[in-house]
Parts: sequence; structure tokens; C-alpha cells
Amino acid sequence: MTPARGDHDARRLEVSEGVWRVLSSRGFEGLTLRAVAAELGASTGLLTHYFPNKRALLSHALDELDRRSGSRPRRTAPADGTPPPPPGLARLRAALLDVLPLDEAAAAGNRIWVGSWDVALSDPALAAAHAGRYARSREALTAHVADAQRRGELPAGADATALATGAQAFALGLVVQVLFAPAEFPPERQTALLDAYLAGLVATG
Repeated sequence: MTPARGDHDARRLEVSEGVWRVLSSRGFEGLTLRAVAAELGASTGLLTHYFPNKRALLSHALDELDRRSGSRPRRTAPADGTPPPPPGLARLRAALLDVLPLDEAAAAGNRIWVGSWDVALSDPALAAAHAGRYARSREALTAHVADAQRRGELPAGADATALATGAQAFALGLVVQVLFAPAEFPPERQTALLDAYLAGLVATG
């Protein structure tokens, strides 16, 4: 008998939770059908209904990571009902702070993201999906830069896309440094470095 839609959706959610627990505890290197099956107390045969091969499992894991990253509380869209920062430089700063590992939850998420790079680079389709994620992030940052330019907070003659690309590269580079040397880059230093970077952009005008 074909399982009811609700049962199927509930089972898929359970499987996704199992994938996430393995990913969180073992990283992408330890993410296998066998590991997820053991986490769920199920057979690998059951999982092949959802993931016919490891590539499908990895693709789902990247999508799940993207979904969870997008749904976590953010300074640009507070979940507690407080208003977001105003458009422009303040919102650009908030968006970049949302990238940084300023607390343990953000550090854990960033460790998984960085661990995913090697997986994605080894597969053209996964790499293209990752490139799309970072492109969408740049588009959002570009909109914040353009708002800041219209408000006179950043130089109007500069290329907004180039400024956003540089800001994204700065934030991701800082993420890597923090993950390797967290004691050297406590939250207050990360914030200070970001503010110095943004001050440099303002000064170019």
C-alpha cells in the first residue's frame, strides 16, 4: 500500500533530521547512507528510497544546510518583531555580521559550510549549486550597497556589484581565519575588523 502523503512527508522530515544530525556531528566526510541509517535506526535500503546514491544525499545535505541557514534568526530580519536596521550601510553591516561566526551556533554552521566546499568542488553540479548560492548572496549585498549609495553613505560613482563582491570576499575570508584561530578572533575583534573594512569603503568617497 502506498503510504499516505502525511506519512511520507513526516518520514522525509525524519530523514532530513537524521542527515542534519550526522552532518553536525561528523561533517561532510562522515555523511554516508550507512551513517544516516544508523542514526535513524533504519536500513540503508529504506534510505535509498530518498537518496539513490551518495551524490543525491550530498545534494540534499547542501539544500538542508542552505534552508537552515536561511531560516535562522538574522540581524537583517529579526524574529522577535523588532524592526530591521534601516536600508543602506546599517543593513549592509548587519548582513555581513550575519555571515560571521560571532557565537557558537554561527561557528558550527560556518564549520559545516566550509566543510562543504571540498564536497562541492569535486562535483560540477554541486559546485554550480554552491556558486548559485553565493551569487544570490552577492545580489542581496549589492542591493544594500546600492541603497547606501542612494543615501550618500557610500561613494555614488563606485560599482555596487564590485563593492558587494569585495565585502562578501572579506567576510568569507574572515570566517576562515576565525574557524582556524578562534582565540585570536573573538566576536568583538571580528566586529571591529568589519567596521574598519566598511569605514575604508566610506573613506574612498
